[in-house]
Amino acid sequence: MDTPGPPTDAELADMEELVAVTTPGPWHVRLLDDDWAMGLVAVSTLPDTGQGERWPHFDHGRIVAATLVQQPRYVDVADERWDENAQFIANAREDVPRLVAEVRRLRRLLDARAEPARAPAPTQAQATEAG
Repeated sequence: MDTPGPPTDAELADMEELVAVTTPGPWHVRLLDDDWAMGLVAVSTLPDTGQGERWPHFDHGRIVAATLVQQPRYVDVADERWDENAQFIANAREDVPRLVAEVRRLRRLLDARAEPARAPAPTQAQATEAG
């Protein structure tokens, strides 16, 4: 697989658009239980309470994503990184906009530094007139 180069301005704009149309953040990891009292790892707009609420005693309308639903077992991943994946998803809601903004800021700085180098050098006549 080829490693992609730096994101283009169009790709940065696409990333911003993807974030803009998602559920507003911040997002949080919630450790819940499903209706059989098995693990449910979810990303939610509400913080985790530490109580491991069991369905239906949590607001399913606040769940953005799930990385583990054990019963019925239809959301799972073979490497068992449910918590880590949920944390990544939750953090991405805030991290992606920050990273895009930082790339844009650094590009502006680089462009500002390159600007004097882009200006044409004064001709001998212009240098004599100025001096």
